[in-house]
Amino acid sequence: MKVRYRAAAGVAVLALAVAACGGGGGEGGNQPSAEQSQQAQQQMAAVPGFAINPVAYDQVKDGGTLTLAVGQWPTQWNSNHVDGNQRDTSDMLAPVMPQLMVFDEEANYKPNPDFATSITNEMKDGKQVVTYTLNDKATWSDGTPITWKDLEANWKANNGSNKDFKPASTDGWDRIESITKGDTDKVAVVTYSKPYPEWMGLFSGSPYLTPAKYVETPEAYDNEYNQKIPVTAGPFKVEKIDEGTKTLTLVRDDKWWGQKAKLDKIIFRAIETPDAQVNAFANGEIDSVEIPSGAPAELKRAKEVPGVDIRKALSPNWRHFTVNNQSEILKDKNVRHAVAYAINRDVITQSDLKDMDWPLQTLGNHIFMNNHKAYVDNSGDLGKYNLEKAKQLLDAAGWKQEGEYRKKDGKEFDLNFVIPTATPVSQTEGELTQAMLKEAGIKVNIKAVPLDKFFTDYVNKGDFDITPFSWIGTPLPIGSLAQIYKTGSESNYPKGSDPALDAAIDAAVSELDPAKAQELANAADKLIWDMVHTIPLYQRPEIRATKKTLANYGAKGYKTYDWTSIGFTG
Repeated sequence: MKVRYRAAAGVAVLALAVAACGGGGGEGGNQPSAEQSQQAQQQMAAVPGFAINPVAYDQVKDGGTLTLAVGQWPTQWNSNHVDGNQRDTSDMLAPVMPQLMVFDEEANYKPNPDFATSITNEMKDGKQVVTYTLNDKATWSDGTPITWKDLEANWKANNGSNKDFKPASTDGWDRIESITKGDTDKVAVVTYSKPYPEWMGLFSGSPYLTPAKYVETPEAYDNEYNQKIPVTAGPFKVEKIDEGTKTLTLVRDDKWWGQKAKLDKIIFRAIETPDAQVNAFANGEIDSVEIPSGAPAELKRAKEVPGVDIRKALSPNWRHFTVNNQSEILKDKNVRHAVAYAINRDVITQSDLKDMDWPLQTLGNHIFMNNHKAYVDNSGDLGKYNLEKAKQLLDAAGWKQEGEYRKKDGKEFDLNFVIPTATPVSQTEGELTQAMLKEAGIKVNIKAVPLDKFFTDYVNKGDFDITPFSWIGTPLPIGSLAQIYKTGSESNYPKGSDPALDAAIDAAVSELDPAKAQELANAADKLIWDMVHTIPLYQRPEIRATKKTLANYGAKGYKTYDWTSIGFTG
């Protein structure tokens, strides 16, 4: 699962939302009725799984330049690395890096024939063995063949055995016992020490397979893709990375052995704010723009652009607050419970999604989205706004009201709500949270930090009390449990730790029966709620405004883009 923060607007609805959260203590403040919840669920069911304007390859014209915007410009282009674990980075690497497995809009998977002619999963002598037969033509851009050694090197770097490596996640990698050569260098035999049901997520993009020599040592892992992309393998290659203008230019790779790409060129431009991105789209500077939650003005503006097509789909992406379990004040779980009770998730959801043409439904699960067949609302009482319960817990924890705010042993109860600059939706969420928690006697300081440093210098390092961002999911949600919630994971940003949760995660990610795995994952989710590791808000809209003539691109949901067929019809 990728983490990525996108700038998003929302200030215009602040006054309304703050008024809504004022007062309203007790059990039911601003909770939606059963009828409203049912209506939202029905609206959610009506949203399609993908909307990309599918057009047959031979009906897409040859040539042309696709220009796209990203919100966050990376320094680390190694997508395995914890500092390279952003969605924008992954999006930019997709046309130039290998993906051994691809997914359709219903999350069904199959080998990507450009890179793997066969992938088998079987039990041998009581152990799970996955055999990858790589395409004989598959080659890195420096002329080196892609072989089993690349898979082996990526496994060794990401499995957690060498603490000098800094992977975004060891999940799955740490269950591999060995990767050995098969009949030829093009055959990789992957043997697992423990079953891993979501094995198909490895080597399948996010993170991408990277050449062995660039990940064999911690130094190479940290540095070789830092501010550069030295080697690729895809239908496109890097023409230029311009740090000054924060622009990545990709061109068709004539050495590509697969279906020829329709486009001549792809340009990614860093444009931080949604309004600036929509302005660029309206001016014809970019061909598609993502409309994030909390941006009704941008959605309205995009709809008015001549020749626009608004494409919406369900996706595995969700908005949340991450709560630092190790900060001085929040180490006490009862205090974290109090904070959760004092935050009205429904008000924040309504604020972020107002006028977005999207169902107003809070999310009650950290693993499965509202539209997933395994979805269960596990939020319980903690998911419901209850100011009086929050006050009772704070009193019991020794935090007594003294004037405007609470104090304990002479220390004032104040929290840092860390947000990236140029992100109005986060500013709004911070101000709403500030108003809500003030009613409980908690002071909230909104701390805006540079967007390009938000993850690397603050979230990754635990320099926050509460912080909002979006998790960008994959078709394999159970496999992400260990990455985000297990003790010691680099991507466990709150540094939460619970042996019972660790055991529950191990049980879920080891279960080969899908129905049983989903049941075990929901059991783990209840423990995540109790930990107050992360406070889910809502399933994030996937809305893209594109030129009507843009084919095979848009709101993709679970689907893997085919970058060779993306292009224009006119």
